[in-house]
Amino acid sequence: MLKIMKYLKAKEWLLVAINIGLIVVQVYFELRLPDYMNEITLAIQLPNVLMKEIWQSGGMMMLCAFASLACAIIVGYIASTIASSLSARLRENIYSKVESFSMEEINKFSTASLITRSTNDITQVQQTITMGMQVLVRAPVMAIWAIFKIANKSWQWSVSTAVAVFAMVALLTTIIAFTLPKFKRIQAQTDDLNKATRENLTGIRVIRAYNAEDYQQVKFEKTNSELTKTNLFTHRMMGIMQPGLTLVMNGLSLAVYWLGAYIIEGADIAQKAGLLADMITYSAYAMQVVMSFLMLVILFIMIPRASVSANRINEVMDTKPSIIDGTHSEETKTKGEIEFKNVYFKYPDASDYILKDINFTAKKGEVVAFIGATGSGKSTLINLIPRFYDVSEGEVVVDGINVKEYKQSELNNKIGYISQRATIFSGTIASNVDFGNSGKENITNQEISNALDIAQASEYVNKYDDTINHPVAQNGTNLSGGQKQRLSIARAVARKPEIYIFDDSFSALDYKTDKVLRKRLFANMKDATVLIVAQRIGTIRDADKIIVLENGEIVGMGKHEELLENCSVYNEIASSQLSKEEL
Repeated sequence: MLKIMKYLKAKEWLLVAINIGLIVVQVYFELRLPDYMNEITLAIQLPNVLMKEIWQSGGMMMLCAFASLACAIIVGYIASTIASSLSARLRENIYSKVESFSMEEINKFSTASLITRSTNDITQVQQTITMGMQVLVRAPVMAIWAIFKIANKSWQWSVSTAVAVFAMVALLTTIIAFTLPKFKRIQAQTDDLNKATRENLTGIRVIRAYNAEDYQQVKFEKTNSELTKTNLFTHRMMGIMQPGLTLVMNGLSLAVYWLGAYIIEGADIAQKAGLLADMITYSAYAMQVVMSFLMLVILFIMIPRASVSANRINEVMDTKPSIIDGTHSEETKTKGEIEFKNVYFKYPDASDYILKDINFTAKKGEVVAFIGATGSGKSTLINLIPRFYDVSEGEVVVDGINVKEYKQSELNNKIGYISQRATIFSGTIASNVDFGNSGKENITNQEISNALDIAQASEYVNKYDDTINHPVAQNGTNLSGGQKQRLSIARAVARKPEIYIFDDSFSALDYKTDKVLRKRLFANMKDATVLIVAQRIGTIRDADKIIVLENGEIVGMGKHEELLENCSVYNEIASSQLSKEEL
């Protein structure tokens, strides 16, 4: 928890100091109430007492009560303001940190866990800080101050108060000992619940298509029941606390008055009035001592869960990205040239290399295609260029400079990337195309229309009354697979990069659209380097260079006709897709 506090700003620390001062003032006014009660109790036992004196003491009690209320309101406002500002800053920092993560770190934490850490965990910390700033200072100050005020009273009352405090601490220590381990499990199980829910929502089409609702329901119920059982255990243990503490507090009140009755009975007549007033005052102070310890214990119950959440937040914040940003941001002499030099790659914690000894060069203006069986490493290879992962051995060179030396923003501005699965953002068609223009000046509506035309998306965009301003739902759920794919291609075209990377980006298109689109693309990309990952021979047969991969190794490189003659793997793929006449 203490590490989290380093995110507070200087002015917020000043507010913390003001808050502490106000809490001390609040405690002072609250502890003055029993003193005035003592005066009233003594006054009403004296003969010929003036009602004015009683009203005066009562009026001072009301003033102290209102002053304490005003301090409490200000303290609560400051505490909630600081906690809210801190939680907003934590969410912003976690978001920025996750943005800097490579796929390695994201896979390490999992998407569901990162969502929980940036929402539920931060909420736990926020609630604890809000409560802590009001209780952590107030409770010990009030307890110590009240104890000093009653220390010179009867030792019998002091013993009864000590027994009550001991019983309360013993009860709460036992509860905490049983519940503390469960708090860690609750957060981990919340991750699992988020994961199950997210999986169910993203895969709803497949679940319904296979009538797997019952199967998913069982999976969800298992995760849900585990979280429910843990929560029930902790809340039932916490449920013991309230009746137990009520018993202790009522028992203390009973003990004070019971012992007081014996003390007053055995006292001289002159002392009885003073002892009665002391008993009433002591009872009020004793309740404040017990309530102070109660507030502290409630806070200590919240702190373990908040500490678990804080540790989970710190895990994210302390994680060092495996992709370290370079420093190079100057213009390069060459444009669009890519070279792989003895590249080896394996995923984190994997034992075998996915890519082995990859060597090739893609020059400016060339169309280089990659083909091979599923799992041969095609997508993995091109993901090394924008540094989604870094190579295990060897070098990936863009425009004569190792990609590790580039500032990531500079490297990404050279690339137009179209992923295997089209990613569409909520907004409009125009905003989705303009999304690819990050780091550059805003593009015009005409440029957006031209990009859509090249990507063969105009045919469906122009059917809308609002054309490029037509709304797009999250994940493009109001578009078909082919429409989403063409929109993501238009996004890359509008960017006008040096390098285009198509990761199986034509798979949802029919052959006619695929052919027309590629013809328009290549006509507008004469000065750019184009890398294409594809499964269809028809998509890549006209490429300047085709690289055939098998088990992560290059087993063939050349043009279509050359590979048909000297590469058996390519020949098998071509024979399975094309007729003899087409071959």
